[in-house]
Parts: sequence; C-alpha cells; structure tokens
Amino acid sequence: MPVPQLIHVDSLDYTPTARSVSLARRRAARLVAEWGWEEVAGDAALVVSELATNALLHGSLRGRLFRVRLVLGPSLLRIEVSDPRGERVPRRRRGVASTSGHGLVLVGGFADRWGIEPRTVGKTVWAELEPGLRAGPLTRSCGPARSSG
Repeated sequence: MPVPQLIHVDSLDYTPTARSVSLARRRAARLVAEWGWEEVAGDAALVVSELATNALLHGSLRGRLFRVRLVLGPSLLRIEVSDPRGERVPRRRRGVASTSGHGLVLVGGFADRWGIEPRTVGKTVWAELEPGLRAGPLTRSCGPARSSG
C-alpha cells in the first residue's frame, strides 16, 4: 500500500498546566483552518482540548512536557497527544453516573477513530478526522483502537 502524502505537520510541547490546554486548543483550531479544513477546525479543537486535558490530569509528571502533534494528509487529520505516563492508559467507561471522565466519549463522537500507542517513555493517544466521513457528532464508536507502534 502506498504511503499517504503529508501536507502539513505541526508539533509543539506544552507544560502540564491548564493554560496549556487552552493554548493547544486555540492553536489547533487556527492551524486546521489555515490548512483549509475550516469545516473540522472546531471538532479538531475540541479533540485537542479533551486529549490535552487527559494528558494534564492523568499523564503528567513533574518536569515533563506533553506534546500535541497535528498531521494533515490529503484526506485525513490526525491529532496526537503524547505524555510521559505509559502505565496510565484510557479505559472504556463503565457507567455514566460520574460528573467527570466523559472526555474520551466526546473524542469518540467527534473523531472517526481514536486509539493508544505505547512509546518508549509514555504513550500517545490519537484521533483521526476524515471530513468525507463526517456523520455528525456523537454517531461514531466511542471505544479505542490499539496500535502496536
């Protein structure tokens, strides 16, 4: 199978603070719109916000940054958020009574697919958006896909 051609790639490391989540969200929305995908800029911003929040709350370590990476191909936007806590992987929610922990349900609703990749140190949680497959929010599978690498 041919390797897809990348059109744009952006990667930036953030300190694990609440302010970084809003900075990452705004940067993602701006870049995706500048790259010509205005129709998914809001969805991309929401996905970045949820994944970055999870990295902050569940994947951060003192003195270690988290990374947000956006990769745009001809028909796919991939959002990756990497953090140093590889042992803290997202789990499928068991109930809806909790007032928190619904971020990955939102990610699953706005992304066409999402998953987790282990790293030598830490993990990457990723989500992919394909405008051609847009069926509207909260209509897709909410479970993660696992990748070995």
